[in-house]
Amino acid sequence: MGSWQVWNEGMVNGMRFVVQEHFASRHHYDFRLEMDGVAKSWAVPKGMPTERGEKRLGIQVEDHSLDYMDFEGEIPPGMYGAGRVLIWDRGTYELLKRDDREIKVKLNGEKLKGTYVLIRFPKSGKNAWLIIKKD
Repeated sequence: MGSWQVWNEGMVNGMRFVVQEHFASRHHYDFRLEMDGVAKSWAVPKGMPTERGEKRLGIQVEDHSLDYMDFEGEIPPGMYGAGRVLIWDRGTYELLKRDDREIKVKLNGEKLKGTYVLIRFPKSGKNAWLIIKKD
């Protein structure tokens, strides 16, 4: 199935995800889940884990408009997040669990496939999460 088909099917059921590579003042990846009518977003400095058992730090940032999930291009100098943004992966996801401390999803993207768990660090404030590739 091509990326357009995966993306288009996700648009129908509203359960899309995207990972954008962001060449801002600090290179990082943005992981976004379509949830609650917005793109819930995490900045992931070292990129998403791709192997079982790998862990990455994710810093939850402000929710973004769903339109931003399609964005690929240049954010002009002087604007928040200035720099180039490329779509690294996108697809659909199934929500397996969600509470204040943990989000568990099954991703079906071109590059990322399988179960991922996001766990909030209890003593590091509400924005620090651990992203773990489970299978």
